[in-house]
Amino acid sequence: MIPLRTLQKLAREQGMPLFVVDHRELRRNYAEFKKHLPRVQAYYAVKANSDPMIVKTLFKAGASFDVASMPEFQIVHQYISDFPAKTRQDYIWDKIIYANPIKAVETLQELDRYKPLVTYDNSEEIRKIRKYAPHAGLLLRLKVPNTGAMVELSSKFGAPPGEAANLIEEAFEAGLTVEGISFHVGSQTTNFENYVQALNLSAGIFKEVWDRGYEQVKILDIGGGFPAPYDQTVKPFRDLARILNGEFERLFPRHIEILAEPGRFLVATAGTLVAKVIGKAVRDGKQCYYINDGVYHTFSGIIFDHCQYHVKAFKKGATQICSVFGPTCDALDTISLAEELPDLELGDLVYSENIGAYSHASSTWFNGFPPAKVLHVNM
Repeated sequence: MIPLRTLQKLAREQGMPLFVVDHRELRRNYAEFKKHLPRVQAYYAVKANSDPMIVKTLFKAGASFDVASMPEFQIVHQYISDFPAKTRQDYIWDKIIYANPIKAVETLQELDRYKPLVTYDNSEEIRKIRKYAPHAGLLLRLKVPNTGAMVELSSKFGAPPGEAANLIEEAFEAGLTVEGISFHVGSQTTNFENYVQALNLSAGIFKEVWDRGYEQVKILDIGGGFPAPYDQTVKPFRDLARILNGEFERLFPRHIEILAEPGRFLVATAGTLVAKVIGKAVRDGKQCYYINDGVYHTFSGIIFDHCQYHVKAFKKGATQICSVFGPTCDALDTISLAEELPDLELGDLVYSENIGAYSHASSTWFNGFPPAKVLHVNM
């Protein structure tokens, strides 16, 4: 983490709220992922934080990218455009997967010229891809257990495993090429059994489609869900990697190419917010503080991501349980009703760690309040 004294200095110089992105931490997280999962190519989930400077750092580190919209595609594509034209198309295939299973017709039309790798999970999507993006390579997205995940995804996406082989065969019969299988165990998954079950389901489907003669299906995309260390209850990444590597070795021949879509794991710990106390009051006997950032801004993950970010004070002293609110007029703009804080005065600074994922990416201008200023350090 960036030293607290440095954070205070930066905030005083740059103004607040200030969202600080530590690129040394980004590189460290990517290196840890590659160290513990050497067989897996990491496709950073751009939606976790689409700041172009973050994408650039991970691109230089060797990451590929999971995009789910054309604006995200273009953020990544600007770096690929520096490659010679004769290699650019193949490089897009290696560097970008469009992993949103449901795509608008206009999106497919725009994607087709890049011959992209895309996901699908139903027959209607096969018909759309055949008509509007016939040059795409396909991955079938499976519905797998999301038990215990902070954000459950299986109710929205994923083909039932019992229909998977038929959907793969249907795509081939439509003249398309299915490259492999994908799944997602849910965001911030601390229940590692989800991965074990999903990998076993995938292995069975590979065998079924190979028995039907489709031996060219050889990519496994294990999605995201890799948990960020928000607190001490989250087991170390190396423990999950040990389980995954064992299942890879047991279930999948070496010719199977394995991808993953880490987002939160790569960027969460790289972001720190510094904000300022702009108001205080005692309500029903409880100390309340108002700061100049909230759930419509950097703390948006409280609403959209079901994540709680703790507010900490730079000031030392005896603490009490306090409420912390954002700056807008909406009562929804509640950051926490139970933060341990010392006695703070107007103008005092507070900070929140591990707030790099699904936070600033969802900031708005609600009520006229702008998002936090972004500062990149250790570039």
